[in-house]
Amino acid sequence: MFGLFKPAKPHMLTIEGVGEFVVNPKETILTAALRQGVRFPHSCKVGGCATCKCQLKDGKVKELTAAAFILSAEDLQQGYVLGCQSQLKSDAVIRVDSLSDSERAAKLLDGKIVAKESMTHDITKLTIELSAPTDYLPGQYALVATPAITSGPRSYSYATPMKDNKVSFFIRHVPGGEMSGWANESATIGDAVTIDGPHGDFYLRQGEGDILMIAGGSGIAPILAMLEDALQFKTSRNVIFLFGARTQADLCALDQIKQIEQNWSGTFRFIPVLSEEPDGSEWQGQRGFVTELIPEMAANSTQTYMCGPPPMLDAAEAVLNELNLSPDGIFCDRFLDRSSII
Repeated sequence: MFGLFKPAKPHMLTIEGVGEFVVNPKETILTAALRQGVRFPHSCKVGGCATCKCQLKDGKVKELTAAAFILSAEDLQQGYVLGCQSQLKSDAVIRVDSLSDSERAAKLLDGKIVAKESMTHDITKLTIELSAPTDYLPGQYALVATPAITSGPRSYSYATPMKDNKVSFFIRHVPGGEMSGWANESATIGDAVTIDGPHGDFYLRQGEGDILMIAGGSGIAPILAMLEDALQFKTSRNVIFLFGARTQADLCALDQIKQIEQNWSGTFRFIPVLSEEPDGSEWQGQRGFVTELIPEMAANSTQTYMCGPPPMLDAAEAVLNELNLSPDGIFCDRFLDRSSII
């Protein structure tokens, strides 16, 4: 008699352009994807908004609620289901429109400064409200221009994940820099700005295993955007974050990083490293260069993400190569290599 009731089996889900993973019995597509750290779009989680709709390309699902009340007739005809209301009855393949292609079409949008915050003695955070929504992957950058600067746009990384129509950038004051001088000294609330983006291929990839992140100076901006986004999607991969700065005065976003550390699903270690901190100061943390810690910290990492000055990244990449880490798992953003960055 008891043999008539077979235990439910897990099934394999493939998301086109992302990868494959196991979905447990009674687990919805959305729940399993978020467990894996996939940036699966969602909102209500109860089948009331269609944000999590996905196209079932192969396989069978059990729908917990009728999707016909939410999805259009065209969506239903094309095989769309709600990720939050679909459990796998077999191995399956789905397509999620916003995940299947890492390329985001760049758009030129008008905006205005709505907030200005001093992060350090030479880094300012500008928050800009855009005239329309934009779509970017945390880690990418935009071309920022303002009528106050006639010499053309400059490249800055988005410092936050997408939220409403607002974007933020960390802009370090470079001596003699026209744009960076304006941002840190002259820019005021209400100033007009145009944003051309997104650009670049620096963003968090899917994968398993530990992540090593390395940032220097204002290169912390795209790393923070990645981490905030991954936190939102409950990524549970272990992270070691090395932040290189000259002195304590150059450390920034420490409260934000502490919040990430406290809410991270896996193990999260933040290690600031100061290269020019005066002897005899109260600093009890690491001194020297971040590259000196890489051999120990990269032991279990399968992916490394780095953003900062080219000399620091070149040195770090050389150490990673000496450790025989796969170059396919090393991602760099040498932000000073972009034209007209100051």
